[in-house]
Amino acid sequence: MLIDRRTMLAGSAALAAAPAMGKPQPSRAGWYDQAIVIDALGGVGDPYGPEEQLRLSDRAWSEMVATGVTLLRDTVFPVGNGADNWADYQKDVAAKKNILNANPDRLVMVRTAADILKAKREKKFAWLLGTQDTSMVGPELDRLAQLKKDGVMTVQLTYNNRNLSGDGALEPANAGLSKLGRATIERIEAEKLLLDLSHGGARTMAEATAQAKRPLVISHTGAKALTDHPRNTDDATIKAVADKGGVVGVYFMPFLTLDSHPKGADLLAHVEHVANVAGEDHVGIGTDNGVLPTTLDEETKRKLKEWQEQRIKAGIAAPGEAVGVYPLVEDYNSVDRYRRFADDLARRGWSQARLEKLMGGNFLRVYREAWGG
Repeated sequence: MLIDRRTMLAGSAALAAAPAMGKPQPSRAGWYDQAIVIDALGGVGDPYGPEEQLRLSDRAWSEMVATGVTLLRDTVFPVGNGADNWADYQKDVAAKKNILNANPDRLVMVRTAADILKAKREKKFAWLLGTQDTSMVGPELDRLAQLKKDGVMTVQLTYNNRNLSGDGALEPANAGLSKLGRATIERIEAEKLLLDLSHGGARTMAEATAQAKRPLVISHTGAKALTDHPRNTDDATIKAVADKGGVVGVYFMPFLTLDSHPKGADLLAHVEHVANVAGEDHVGIGTDNGVLPTTLDEETKRKLKEWQEQRIKAGIAAPGEAVGVYPLVEDYNSVDRYRRFADDLARRGWSQARLEKLMGGNFLRVYREAWGG
C-alpha cells in the first residue's frame, strides 16, 4: 500500500494551520543563525496554500526561514511492500521535482555537501531526498544508480516490516540481513549513496553496520536503553555506527516514552544518552516531523486520524501508534523549536561547539564523506 508524502504530512508538523505555541522567542545564542542546521528526516509541505499548488506560499516560506533550518531530508515514497513500488517511486520522485521546479528561488536540491553550503550563503532551503525503504529496488540493484541520477542521495534499507533486504523493526523473527541485503549495501556504497538503517530490526541494524565499509547513519531513532521500543536503537549498535564514522539522529516522536506522550525533558535525555554512547561527533537530530509546527485544530485531527488509520491498516504502524497519538513532542511544537531545543541543551551545560555539531555539523561531515563537496 502506498503511503505518499502528502498523506504522511497529514501526520507531520507541516500540517500546521497556524504557528503553534504563540510568537517565536528570539534565541539567546547568536551562533545559531550562522550555523548549518540539519534535520536529517522530515517533510517539506505548505499548510497554507491549496493542495494542488506547487509554489510555496509566502507565509509558509517566511516561517520556514524563521526556523533557521538549513537542510531537511525528505522522503521519496513508497514505504512497505506494494504491488508496483518502482512505478510508485517514479511518480513520487517526479512530484518532488515538480515542487523543486516551482520554487527555484527558494529550494536547492542537494547532491553534494557543497550544495548545502551554497544554500546557506544564498539564503535558500537545502532539500535532500532519500528513501525510507528499498522495496522499490528489490533485486534490481541497477535501480540504485537510477535513484542517484534522480537526486536521491540517501537510501534506507528497511521500513518496519520485512522486505527482500532484511527484517524491519516490527518483524518478530528479527532475522537480520538477507544475502540480497548484503549485496544491496555493497551497491549503495559503490554508488556513493548514504546508507540509512532507521526502522531496521535490531539484528538487521547490527549486521548492516558490521557489513558497511563507509560511514552510515541512523537518521531518526531513540535510545533503547531509555525506552525499550522496537523503533529505538540499542547502545551496541549506536556505538558501532559511531565507530564507522557515522551519525545517529534522535527523533521528536512518541516512541521516546512507552506512554507515547514524551515531554521535552525526555527528548533531551535521549539526545544526551546517544551523545554519551556515540560521542559528540556522532549525534544529530532527525525530527521525523515537518519543518513547521502542528496546530491541532479539528481539521488537522481529522487528517491525522485518517493517516493513522491508514498506517494501521497497512500494517506499518509501530507499537504506540494510535488514533489520538500525535507524531510530535508537544513541548517543542513551535516555529522556534530548533532554537529552543538548542537553548535548553545549553542550559544543561552543552558548549557552543558541541551544539554546532549536534545541530548539523556532524551530519554535514558524513554527507561530505558520502558525496564529496
